[in-house]
Amino acid sequence: MSGKVIDGKAKPRGKFPHVKRVGDFIYVSGTSSRRPNNTFEGVEVDEMGTTNLDIRKQTKAVLENIDDILKAEGASLSDVVDITSFLVNMNDFKGYNEVYAEFFDYTTGPTRTTVAVHQLPHPHLLIEIKAVAYKKS
Repeated sequence: MSGKVIDGKAKPRGKFPHVKRVGDFIYVSGTSSRRPNNTFEGVEVDEMGTTNLDIRKQTKAVLENIDDILKAEGASLSDVVDITSFLVNMNDFKGYNEVYAEFFDYTTGPTRTTVAVHQLPHPHLLIEIKAVAYKKS
């Protein structure tokens, strides 16, 4: 079993790896739209301090971050067998679901659970996703 923090990705905000391989299973820790410089995709703050959070941009960035993490293990989103998504607001479900469908479909996509949570580790985060992939090593 090996866990690792991936170079070029935002450093975890705790003592845990981005990814851990256990045999042919690859577990990806909860991942957000946070960039390596600690800014977030899908967040705009105007000159007056008004914040606009975009679930579509955040969802896309999260799935792309997960794909990058999986690539470090020789896998990709096509190897994902299970997804758990955490939304701060279920009113964002439609936008999240639309972007999700650009990455996965019924027949080849993973199983999925989506739950609402009170909050995530930063007030700009609307979504976090964890994944399990299966790829022969």
